[in-house]
Amino acid sequence: MTESLTVRDNRTGQEYDVPITDGSIKAADIGKIKADEETPGLAVYDPGFVNTASCRSAVTYIDGEKGILEYRGYPIEQLAEKSNFLEVSYLLIHGDLPTKAEYEAWVHEITYHTFVHENVKTFMQGFRYDAHPMGMLMASTGALSTFYPDARNISDPENRHMQIVRMIAKMPTLGAWSFRHAQGKPYIYPDNDLSYTANFLSMLFKMSESKYEADERLVKALDILFILHADHEQNCSTNAVRSVGSSQVDPYSAVSAGIGALYGPLHGGANEAVLRMLRRIGSKENIPAFIEGVKNGNEKLMGFGHRVYKNHDPRATIIKKACDDVFEVTGVNPLLEIAKELEKIALEDEYFISRKLYPNVDFYSGLIYEAFQFPPEMFTVLFAIGRTPGWLAQWLELTQDKEQKIARPKQIYTGERRLDFTPASERWA
Repeated sequence: MTESLTVRDNRTGQEYDVPITDGSIKAADIGKIKADEETPGLAVYDPGFVNTASCRSAVTYIDGEKGILEYRGYPIEQLAEKSNFLEVSYLLIHGDLPTKAEYEAWVHEITYHTFVHENVKTFMQGFRYDAHPMGMLMASTGALSTFYPDARNISDPENRHMQIVRMIAKMPTLGAWSFRHAQGKPYIYPDNDLSYTANFLSMLFKMSESKYEADERLVKALDILFILHADHEQNCSTNAVRSVGSSQVDPYSAVSAGIGALYGPLHGGANEAVLRMLRRIGSKENIPAFIEGVKNGNEKLMGFGHRVYKNHDPRATIIKKACDDVFEVTGVNPLLEIAKELEKIALEDEYFISRKLYPNVDFYSGLIYEAFQFPPEMFTVLFAIGRTPGWLAQWLELTQDKEQKIARPKQIYTGERRLDFTPASERWA
């Protein structure tokens, strides 16, 4: 039996049968509802796409009510515990877990392509000494399209694969160089003897030693953070990648648009806001007064609540556990005790429970990044490196989706109509 929705237009008395597919109706079917033949059909007004599906996707599944996050059907908890970032990247891009041979070939390809053209180095050195790392990452990622003009041939599967490998491989290099640039330190070239995440840490922190050796607990913790950030369905930056990609531009330009969206404080910069909040609270003794300030509208509780998750953010639970390993190496961040006490009080308070405000991924991730000695402006760069395979998986899906068209949302026009133009010679007389 075909599921459908019956809509009655009270303007005309006419009823319409609208098919329901996968729990959704087509906006085009709503557009057939008209008051008369002279007027446009109905449109759906939905600022921020709160309840509008822009695509069909098999990459990431989220159930916000139950706190479920899955990549290609695999629970995030299992992937964070048992897998690594490059294997998860393969899963997101290809749709299946790799065989041993496929995994080894994938790792070899990405390791081989971590180096960038020397002109990219010159390009990055041209930024001001105080340039924001995200601005540098966004510009240098977009600039890669000029180094690989063949990337425009997005209809060729082998070509698409090569650009995907290049971007996943080179993103840590670009991110690390933007970090070193801000510190006035020489750029460090990739070390192909190291794992993906260990190599990134080497490019970030290596000084005069011949070989940089990172603590394996730190490598594992950062790898987990990359996995947790790898994809998150149709969020702001993924929507930007898909929207720009719908023009059939090269993937470097599309991902650069995603980085630009992630740059914003409402998307990628939330964990920095959490740190500012914890510093402002100052000590555990000040938490009750802060909580009252939140209830009275005088304070804002950062790192709690999520547009999608209404029960708990599964990524937050995993990150909280990763904190222990990191702080075992680096020493405990004094803000951690404030964070834990704030979480405890908030989770027991009916005010926050009734509003379904639970810690999200940003609540603890900033503490870990700070323990690594990353400045706050680098937090979003780390987010972008982790999110790159997800952006590319979504872009790849877009390029092969026959239903997709160039993004062109409708608008509800609210301005003036049919005004008479008065020439400047008369208006200014």
